[in-house]
Amino acid sequence: MTTTEFQVTGMTCGHCEMSVREEVGEVPGVEGIEVSHETGRLVVSGPEAIDETAVLAAVEEAGYEASRVG
Repeated sequence: MTTTEFQVTGMTCGHCEMSVREEVGEVPGVEGIEVSHETGRLVVSGPEAIDETAVLAAVEEAGYEASRVG
C-alpha cells in the first residue's frame, strides 16, 4: 500500500471535504482517502503509486487547489 499526502487550500467545512473525497475517489487506483478541512491535508492511498497529476486535477475539479507534500 502506498500513500501520498497533499495540502489543499480553500476548504472550509465538511461539505468541502465531501466534494474533494468524491472527485478524488474517481481517480483510478485510489482505495483510501483521508481529508480534513481543518488541517487542509489530503492523504490518498492505493495498492500501487497513485497518479499525482490525476489527484491534483480531481481536487481542482472539486474547486480547490492542492500541492504534494514532501
